[in-house]
Amino acid sequence: MTINGWIQILVYCGIVVLLVKPLGGYMHRIFSGERTLLSPILGPLERGLYRISGTSEREEQHWTSYAAALLFFNLAGFLVLYFLQRLQGSLPYNPAGMTAVEPGLAFNTAASFMSNTNWQNYGGESTMSYLVQMAGFTVQNFLSAATGIAIAIALIRGFARASGKSIGNFWVDMTRSTLYLLLPLCIVLTLVYVWLGMPQTLGAYVNATTLEGAQQTIAVGPVASQIAIKMLGTNGGGFFNVNAAHPFENPDAISNLIQMVTIFAIGAALTNVFGRMIGNQRQGWAILAAMGVMFIAGVIVCYWAEAAGNPLVHALGIDGGNMEGKESRFGIALSALFAVITTAASCGAVNAMHGSFTALGGMIPIINMQLGEVIVGGVGAGLYGILMYIVVAVFVAGLMVGRTPEYLGKKIEAKEVKMAMLAILCLPLAMLIFTAIAVVLPTGVASMGNAGPHGFSEVLYAYTSAAANNGSAFGGLTGNTPWYNITIGIGMLMGRFLVIIPALAIAGSLVAKKTVPASAGTFPTDGPLFVGLLVGVILIVGGLTFFPALAVGPIVEHLAGIHGQTF
Repeated sequence: MTINGWIQILVYCGIVVLLVKPLGGYMHRIFSGERTLLSPILGPLERGLYRISGTSEREEQHWTSYAAALLFFNLAGFLVLYFLQRLQGSLPYNPAGMTAVEPGLAFNTAASFMSNTNWQNYGGESTMSYLVQMAGFTVQNFLSAATGIAIAIALIRGFARASGKSIGNFWVDMTRSTLYLLLPLCIVLTLVYVWLGMPQTLGAYVNATTLEGAQQTIAVGPVASQIAIKMLGTNGGGFFNVNAAHPFENPDAISNLIQMVTIFAIGAALTNVFGRMIGNQRQGWAILAAMGVMFIAGVIVCYWAEAAGNPLVHALGIDGGNMEGKESRFGIALSALFAVITTAASCGAVNAMHGSFTALGGMIPIINMQLGEVIVGGVGAGLYGILMYIVVAVFVAGLMVGRTPEYLGKKIEAKEVKMAMLAILCLPLAMLIFTAIAVVLPTGVASMGNAGPHGFSEVLYAYTSAAANNGSAFGGLTGNTPWYNITIGIGMLMGRFLVIIPALAIAGSLVAKKTVPASAGTFPTDGPLFVGLLVGVILIVGGLTFFPALAVGPIVEHLAGIHGQTF
């Protein structure tokens, strides 16, 4: 580890913290229906969209209606994306002549982008046409991100309102998320990325002659516009196979910093939106502090492990950190930081190959995902994910002091705790059961690129990434097979919708409750004690659930490396 590396990490953290309040304030105005700088331009368009769709910003929905609208909207997005891939060979904007995507891969990819996962069992530049990349993937990047934000806002209303029946209007929340937040920011980001050297063209791939006289095809396309929402919406799906390690997706250190900041920007700012909407910004800062503690701990361990290097390489007399699978443009510090950010934020973009990290360095991304990616998390998903843990944390606090649990003046009763635990436990259900089956089935084992603990970690990482809606991979696993396409696709859908529905049910239950005034016995939830309790509950619940799987994979691999054994 170096001073320069830590300075870069601290600069990044400082930028993110500085963005929280202004971006949070802007989003609060959007979802409160207040006037913004863009209202004169976008207001007429917004109202026109409501008239076309037969709704109004004044209409609100019960949580069941909100959930039904969300499910049907996402189903429509899934079907459109599936058939775009299946009909790709007959559609325009296909200069490379890409053929139709086979059904299993089309199912996996449609489930992936619709669920904000962006797991990719294909190479983008060799499989997908420009039309699918733009009208399919980029559109779903916007809509899946807006869906996550809408759910977070609906859940916040559950805590902020009292004695009500509605939690907002799904169509209004989606429209405002896309129109006032995601689109304007992505337009600016796209222009910046083009200035930094990213391609943005509908022209054909470029044929070039190398210095040796060989012919080379250079893939280009509408890259910058997809990368903008890929990062801002914590989607993560790359235009190119190697994602943000490709110079056309991530040209230099400036683009790398912008991408890392945009991954965290909305997720971190939503904690401020939470504080503003409930009328106590300290509550939002407490949630962000809990996220920050776990994030910094992960960065320290991952950076230390990668900077320490591989003991098997050191035994050969070669000193230094682990640069395997990393871009020399970014080095160890920014590669480790990017890995922790992308798995803490449910993004999945990578600027280094996680499968080439040391055992302990690779363990941190897995832990980040297995905790439900509540360390900032995906846009919206991180906030409503950590609110599930908050329900459990205040329940534990209530048990310790013998009082009915409450949070922000709302009594936390059996229904809320059951729904929260359902949302939390669905993740290990999808991650561990599919992993256990895959590592004993011949069709699952045949795809493993490595034997022993690292091969197990490849499979564990894949299903963990799917259910956590992350999308990154260890890389040694051949995922484009019928078994993995179908099971990983199912895991992505479970990880998305088995969390969303309980979250909306909690919002519907809380919004109907009266607010109870704080008393001398009320547990304060905006101070260091609550932050410590929340972090402890997250780590204990996650640790009890996943430690056996981690012990089989990264920990055994680390111990084997210390003793000079390979697998």
